[in-house]
Amino acid sequence: MTKNKIFLWSITAALAGFLFGFDTVVISGADQKLQALWNSSDAFHGAIVMSMALWGTVIGAIFGGIPTNKLGRKTTLIWIGLFYTVSAVGSAFANDPYIFAFFRFLGGLGVGASTVAAPSYIAEISPAKDRGKLVALYQFNIVFGIMIAYLSNYLLNGISENDWRWMLGVEAFPAILYTLFVVGVPKSPRWLINQGRKDEARGILEIINPERNTDELILEIEKGNAESDANDSIFKKQHRFPLILAFLIAFFNQFSGINAFLYYAPRIFEEAGLGESTALLSSIGIGVVNLIFTSIGVYLIDRVGRKLLMYIGSFGYIISLGMVAYAFATDWTGMAVPGFMFLFIMAHALGQGTVIWVFISEIFPNHLRGSGQAFGSSVHWLLAAAIPSSIPFLFSTIGAAPVFGVFTFMMVLQLLFVAFMMPETKGVSLEDLSKKLHQN
Repeated sequence: MTKNKIFLWSITAALAGFLFGFDTVVISGADQKLQALWNSSDAFHGAIVMSMALWGTVIGAIFGGIPTNKLGRKTTLIWIGLFYTVSAVGSAFANDPYIFAFFRFLGGLGVGASTVAAPSYIAEISPAKDRGKLVALYQFNIVFGIMIAYLSNYLLNGISENDWRWMLGVEAFPAILYTLFVVGVPKSPRWLINQGRKDEARGILEIINPERNTDELILEIEKGNAESDANDSIFKKQHRFPLILAFLIAFFNQFSGINAFLYYAPRIFEEAGLGESTALLSSIGIGVVNLIFTSIGVYLIDRVGRKLLMYIGSFGYIISLGMVAYAFATDWTGMAVPGFMFLFIMAHALGQGTVIWVFISEIFPNHLRGSGQAFGSSVHWLLAAAIPSSIPFLFSTIGAAPVFGVFTFMMVLQLLFVAFMMPETKGVSLEDLSKKLHQN
C-alpha cells in the first residue's frame, strides 16, 4: 500500500514531464508549414518561431527555484499545468508569428519550471533505494510525451489546410487532466519541515519511510537545515563541487545535440534524402526507441547505478554521432542516417536521458535543492535554446557534417567527466549525500 501511494504521487508529478516532452517536440510537425505560411527567413524562423518556447524554458528554469522554494513544490506544479493549458490553446489560435511566439513562450515557462519542481518533489518523497527509478519516471514521461507528439503529428498531418493548429492545440487536453490530478498529491515533507511545519510532514514521512523512526528522521532533516546559514547560496565555496557537477552534466546533455535533433528530426531526415512522409514515420520510430530504452534505463538506474549508465551512453554517443557526421560528409544518405540516429537515441535514453534529472535532484542539500535544480536546469535550457535556434542557419551554411562532428567531440569530453569527476549516488540518502559532496 505504501509503495503504491509513493508511486502514484511520483507518476502524477512526473506527468509534468509528459507535457514537457509533448510541448518540446510537437512543434517539429509544424516547423516547415509555419515557415512557409509566414514566409520567414531561416534566421527568424529558427530564433523566434521555433525557439521562443525554449527561451521561455530558460526563464522558467532560471526563476523556477523561487516558487518551488517559496510556494512549495506542489503549488508550483499546479501553476505549471495552467501555463501548459493556456499555451496550447493560444498557439493553436495564433494568426501571426509574434502572437504564436508569445504563447509558445508561456508553454516554455511551464517546461522550465517543471524541470525544477517535479524532480525536486519526487526526490523528496522517495525512499533512497527507489529514488533513482522514481525520479527517472519524469524522464520516462518526457520521452512518452515525445513519442505521442510524433504520433499525433503524423496522424493529424494533412487533415486540413491548417493542420498545424490541431497539432499544437491537442496538448490542452492532457494539460487540463494533469492539473486536476496534481491537486490531489501531498506537499513535500522536506519542504514542509524547512517551513517549520513538521506536524504536517510527519504523516507523509511515515508513509515514505515506514522502516525509519519518524521523529529521528525529522530531527535529521532539521539538523541539516539548522546547520545551514540563513543567507546560504549554491554559489558559496562549500557548494562548489555539486555546482560544477550540475553544470557539467547539463552542459554535456545539450552538447550531445539531443534537442537540436528532436526539434528538427523530420528536417534532418529530409536532408538525408527521405521524403516528408517517410521522415515523419522515422520520427515516430525515434519516439518508440526512446521510450523503450528509457524504460530499460529506469529499470537499471537503482540496480547498476548512475555512472555505469553514463559510461554506456557516452560510448554510444561517440559511435553514433561520429557515424552520422561521416555519413553527411561522404553523402552516405538514405537509411544510413536514420539508422545511426536510432543508435544515438538508444545511447541518450540509457545514459543522459535517464540520469540527468535524477542526478541534479540528488546532489544539493534540502534547503538549496530548488535553487540547485534551477541552476542545472538553467544551464541545460540556455544551451537547449541556443543550439536548436542555430540549426537551420548552420545546416544551410557549413552543412550537417561539421555540426555532428562538434557534438561527437563533446561526447569524448563527457566520457572523461564520467570517468574522473562524477560520483555514484545510488542508494544514498539525500542527507548523507549532502554531507559527502559538501566535504569535497
